[in-house]
Amino acid sequence: MKMFSNVPNWRSHGLSRKRGFLSARAFALAGGFLLPFCSVARAQQASPPVVVQPGAPGQPSRKLPSSTTAKLPPLSQKDVEFMQGMIMHHAQAVEMTALIPSHTENTELRTLGARISRSQADEIKFMKRWLASRGEPVSMPMPAMAGMDMAHHSMPLMPGMLTAEQMEALRKARDAEFDRLFLTGMIQHHGGALTMVKDLFDTAGSGQDAELFNFASDVDSGQRAEIRIMQGMLETKTPEEKR
Repeated sequence: MKMFSNVPNWRSHGLSRKRGFLSARAFALAGGFLLPFCSVARAQQASPPVVVQPGAPGQPSRKLPSSTTAKLPPLSQKDVEFMQGMIMHHAQAVEMTALIPSHTENTELRTLGARISRSQADEIKFMKRWLASRGEPVSMPMPAMAGMDMAHHSMPLMPGMLTAEQMEALRKARDAEFDRLFLTGMIQHHGGALTMVKDLFDTAGSGQDAELFNFASDVDSGQRAEIRIMQGMLETKTPEEKR
C-alpha cells in the first residue's frame, strides 16, 4: 500500500505544473489578442468627434470644428409680439362665447361655442407661460401698439377683432339674429388669426422657436377647420329663418 501512496501526490504535482504552464500560455495569448484592441480603443478615444452640417437641398454637407455646439435660434421680437397680440385676440373670442348660454337656444352653436371657449382659454394659458418663461411681459408695451385703432377702444384691435359697435350689437341680439352675428363675427375673428400667423411666418427670422412654430401651425389648421364649420352653419337656415 505504501508503494502507491506517493502516486497521487506526484500526479497532482505534475498536473499542477502543467496547469500553471497552460495558464501562463493562455494569459500570454490573451494579452496578445487584447493589445491590438486596446490600441484601437485608445486611438478612437483620442480622435476628436466629427460634426457634420447637412447642406441645403442640392448642396453637399460640410464638416465643422469639433468645438461646434448647437445653439437655439435667437428670440425674435416678432415672436413675442405675436404671442402678446394673440392673447388679446383669444380673449375677445372667449368673451364672445360667454354670451351664448344667455342669448341663444341653438344647441349646435352652443356646442361650437363651448369648444372654442375651452381651446382658446387653454391656449391663452400656454401663451402666458411661453412669455413668462422667456422673461417677456404678457401684454404689449405701448410703442408696439403704434398705428393701431385706439380712438374708441380701451384695448388695441388685432386683425379680425370685432369693433366696440359689433360687440355691442352682439350683446343686444337674441336667438336667430344672435346666431347670425356670432357666426359672421367669429368667422371674421378667425380670419384675423390666420392673418396674424401668416404675418409671423412671412417675417424673416420669426417663428423659428419649436413651441411657437407648432402652436402657430395648430392655430392655423384649427381655425381654418372652424371657419368651414361656421360657414356651413350659416348656409343651413333655421326653421324660423325659412319662414
